[in-house]
Amino acid sequence: MNILFKALSDPTRRQILEMLKKKDLTAGEIANAFEFSKPSISHHLDILRQANLVVSIREGQYIYYSLNTTEMDELIKWLYRFTRK
Repeated sequence: MNILFKALSDPTRRQILEMLKKKDLTAGEIANAFEFSKPSISHHLDILRQANLVVSIREGQYIYYSLNTTEMDELIKWLYRFTRK
């Protein structure tokens, strides 16, 4: 759970998740939306993968990233437990 919160604590990673909510994207498409270096974006994507928030699929020379909604559902269920009495 700690890696999940670490992943969500960064505004860049949250913005990447927002982008992936709309559609699957390649690493290059994600990097083009930021003024960071490609290795920096790669690091952010790696943390999101470690937290199981995104999945990556290689298609030829491209790696496509998509949102892992199952992990989001689990997080929401876990947080919801704190709202019930």
